Parts: sequence; C-alpha cells; structure tokens
Amino acid sequence: MSDNSDNADNVRTGSSGRMMRDVVVYTLARLVLVVALTAAIYYIAQLIGIHEFPLVVALLFAVVIALPLGIWLLGPLRKRATASIALVDERRRRDREQLQARLRGDKPR
Repeated sequence: MSDNSDNADNVRTGSSGRMMRDVVVYTLARLVLVVALTAAIYYIAQLIGIHEFPLVVALLFAVVIALPLGIWLLGPLRKRATASIALVDERRRRDREQLQARLRGDKPR
C-alpha cells in the first residue's frame, strides 16, 4: 500500500472515532439530564410533603420534560454529533462511488 492509502485509513479511523465520541457524549449528556430531573422531581416532592412519591413516576415526568429541554440545552452537542455523522456519511458515499468507478473500469477521481 502507498502512503496515500495509509493516510486515508488514518483519516477514516479518525473521523469515525470522532463521530462515535460525539454521539456518546451527546447520549450521556441526555441521560445525565434525565437523571438530574428525576432527582429534582423526586426531592421536590419530598420537600412539599409527598413522602410516598414513586421514583418511577418521577422518572417518567423527567423523560417527558427532558425531551424538549434537551433539544434546547444540548443544542451545541447535538449539532456537533450531527456534523460528525454527516462527515462520515459523505466519506462513505465518496468511497462507494470510487469503488463503483473502479469496478466499471473508470479512472477513480
């Protein structure tokens, strides 16, 4: 293999790794938001005198509240993850076109 193909493999691995990292960070941030909201709802219920408030109910309320709140609060993380996914998709599309061109016998770009 040439240095060009080795360099391309490093770029591929780097962009895929970055995409995975960005998606994992965004997912973890959403989960942390749900956990924080669950704890807040549960302990606020305890403070106002509802001592038998089910944790599952607090979790369900937290999920419903976290859906729109996460879009607003975690916008930069979501945009970064989306951009990383788009970059990897573009690379795969370009690689597929080059492979099809080679299979047809055309010169690759």
